[in-house]
Amino acid sequence: MGYFHRSSIAAFCLTALALSACAAPLRLAPEPAASMTQANIGISDARFLVARDMSAFHAEAMSALAKERAWLAAHGRTGDLPPAYYLAISGGGDNGAFAAGFLNGWTASGSRPEFRVVTGVSTGALIAPFAFLGSSYDRQLERFYTSISQKDVFKRRGAVRGITSDAMADTAPLAKLIARSTDQALLDAIAGEYAKGRILLVGTANLDSLEPVIWNMTAIAASKAPNALHLFRSVLLASASIPGAFPPVMIDVTVGRSHFQEMHADGGTMAQVFVYPPALGARLLQQTAPRRRVLFILRNARLDAPWEQVPRKTLSIVSRAIDSLTTTQGVGDLYRIFAASQRDGVDFNLAYIPSSFRPHPEHQFETPYMRELFAFGKNAAARGYDWHKHPPGYERPDK
Repeated sequence: MGYFHRSSIAAFCLTALALSACAAPLRLAPEPAASMTQANIGISDARFLVARDMSAFHAEAMSALAKERAWLAAHGRTGDLPPAYYLAISGGGDNGAFAAGFLNGWTASGSRPEFRVVTGVSTGALIAPFAFLGSSYDRQLERFYTSISQKDVFKRRGAVRGITSDAMADTAPLAKLIARSTDQALLDAIAGEYAKGRILLVGTANLDSLEPVIWNMTAIAASKAPNALHLFRSVLLASASIPGAFPPVMIDVTVGRSHFQEMHADGGTMAQVFVYPPALGARLLQQTAPRRRVLFILRNARLDAPWEQVPRKTLSIVSRAIDSLTTTQGVGDLYRIFAASQRDGVDFNLAYIPSSFRPHPEHQFETPYMRELFAFGKNAAARGYDWHKHPPGYERPDK
């Protein structure tokens, strides 16, 4: 769910070699790389391996457009297609309180649109289903990010057990929290929106192949498959599970009659935020369905690098370096999305936690901190947010 305490991850990295010969949790082998596109998880159209094949993602985009047109026609709405609004929610751990508060404030402002596509990574994946279903789920978002504490997310393992197993903490509490928040009624509501051509996507990382996987949560919800609810919850947990800190989630697949397991973890290890694969190109959809397209990004992080005196100690230095990698990756993701938006004629809008927000919690998932950040995000949106039209540091050519 974003970031475990950096020093814990640093300690894990530095001591793992010393105990690498110890027994690790068992797993089935992953499917061969050449067979990944043939892997079956029991639900068709449930995910996209966009690094290998764009055809399935493209087909889903065209199918969604056909569903939207059919739904509009059935309700007597003819003529040009209405604007399409996209929402992308980033990772950020307990900073997800910002997006949760922002969505509540956006509702209060009276200007929050219905989104045709919602995407989420890590903590953003946990927010995405509620953001997708609209303002009637605002209260659940508020409870999720203002009433929990660290004990509701993970339970620390002892140092030896953490290093010799698959993570430094046990996320059984988070799995229970996800189970309480996502039931069959939620899936049924999401399935109803899928029939209108709306799409909910969540990103994970396949650690075996080091590839991003985009999960079609709307197709999973609409499948009515016996494993749909379990898979839906598993994907959310996987997307929120940073490697080393939280256990990866094993996804069972079959290729022919052979059984395998894929290891999935925090989608933020691939991208802190995503909208659609740049290879798709909204221009293709624009040619078949001319319409206005507007993108909103909620980045659950500051985009500057706050100054900090770093002790001359190994763990402190490694911890600070990890902070640097996360920050620069997040900014790089925004530039990538911005470039695709400019190319494809999509209106780019960005919100993030400003440097003026001062509180710095000592530990992850401190309830008072999340409540303060939730209120900050809510107030920022409720009074009418002045969206950033480009990533930080970008200089427009006409300036």
